[in-house]
Amino acid sequence: MSKQKNRNDKKPAQSNHQSGKPNKKQGPAKGKPKGGNPKNSSPNARQGGPKATTAKVTCSRLTNEGKGLVEWEGKQLEVAHLLPGETAEVRVSKKGRFGDAELKRVLHQSEDRVEPPCPYYEQCGGCQLQHMSNQAQGQFKQNTVDALMKPFGKPEPILTMDHPYDYRNKSQMAIGRNKDRQVIGGLYAQNTHQIIPMDRCLIHDPKADEIVQTIKGMMKSFKMQPYNEDTGQGFLRHVLIKVGQTSGEIMVVLVAASPIFKGKNNFITALRKAHPEITTLLLNINKRNTSAVLGDQEKVLFGKGTITDTLGGMTFEISAKSFYQINPAQTEKLYTKAIEMANLTGKETVVDAYSGIGTISLIASQKAGSVMGVELNQDAVRDAIRNSKRNGVKNARFYQGDAGEFMVQMASRGEKADVVLMDPPRSGSDEAFLSSIAKLKPKRVVYVSCNPETQARDLKYLTKHGYAVEAIQPVDMFPQTYHVEAVAKLVRKEKAGKR
Repeated sequence: MSKQKNRNDKKPAQSNHQSGKPNKKQGPAKGKPKGGNPKNSSPNARQGGPKATTAKVTCSRLTNEGKGLVEWEGKQLEVAHLLPGETAEVRVSKKGRFGDAELKRVLHQSEDRVEPPCPYYEQCGGCQLQHMSNQAQGQFKQNTVDALMKPFGKPEPILTMDHPYDYRNKSQMAIGRNKDRQVIGGLYAQNTHQIIPMDRCLIHDPKADEIVQTIKGMMKSFKMQPYNEDTGQGFLRHVLIKVGQTSGEIMVVLVAASPIFKGKNNFITALRKAHPEITTLLLNINKRNTSAVLGDQEKVLFGKGTITDTLGGMTFEISAKSFYQINPAQTEKLYTKAIEMANLTGKETVVDAYSGIGTISLIASQKAGSVMGVELNQDAVRDAIRNSKRNGVKNARFYQGDAGEFMVQMASRGEKADVVLMDPPRSGSDEAFLSSIAKLKPKRVVYVSCNPETQARDLKYLTKHGYAVEAIQPVDMFPQTYHVEAVAKLVRKEKAGKR
């Protein structure tokens, strides 16, 4: 995989509600056991019988994915939705994946347990922590980062959200039929392409879900057929919606299997009448039988084909395929901390690796002497250049290419950079990129990560090659999920000071 971000949206391998960056991970619940104990709906849970046994266990701690760890017959098992200190009955499958058990009921509950507010929580898998209080979620993420970063210093207290719902400015719902041939829209169940019909996802922007419900209700009257993955027949596959949470602009993308859109004009008129807040509507054609949600072909049906939003005092143009942080409120906190760590005085030369559509590059340009953004994705580079012009930025330049190679070439020409900003995908960086930092020898490196595990691995390399970690700040970008971001400040050792 390239070191730069792959920004093409894909069907989740795990759930629909993970971090907005690659590598990406996907009928209402009919009731929950008393006391809010989750009722697992996985295939192993349904099989049961002689292939499984029931055991009484006590949870000792949580994994980094928020699952409870228990001991059983000398083995360590992971149990979703179980909290430390809780005693529970679990089903251990003799045939299932080694190391996993399924929660049947909690016998002794933790004070941190709450009733999950989402009726689809046990079926969906997109959120993993709704059974934990907000305070407990924050502490869990703090503990995760603290443990991973222990070799480098003590992280600052995590920056959480006051209202940890309704935050996703991008959502995508799959469209299909249920066994009664009714049109349904929803998210995929964990590790499957089985659609869970839902009217509302509590971490989506509420207006986005409302629009999806309207579209779903219009399909019958407009004879719009949902796509069937098994037969390859049908028209509408997904509805993707992006909301500018500052601008209020809304983009709706109909992802279809064919460019032939019967009744298109009447459909557009009806949808705009129902939702005049929609500012642009697109048709994306995806004929492929792959995990990619979006295809390469795109047609603007209404509006300019993009929306704008404001972040860090800058206005950004966002296209259907643009990578843009999905939680703007927390992104403001994250980027503010990153710029603070860069210690910019207006004279520095900054390299922004993995620069995407230029968000952090342009925000940094307000306090830097010059900024060079480097990004492998050509579409993202074009977006960054447009965003630079839109904001009247004169001291930022964007380059299409591999950031590691770019920095090696800078070093070979005797050029210097004072600061390197890096925001890699979940897989982190590789040794080729990290070695390019060692060659360029910037005074400071600010490492923004959506995966502290790979960040810790990369920090280990950098601290062996001339750098010291001075500060670490975790940020809860994805409440209700186990994901957590962290930004770290590194300095050349001869410049390293006390924390």
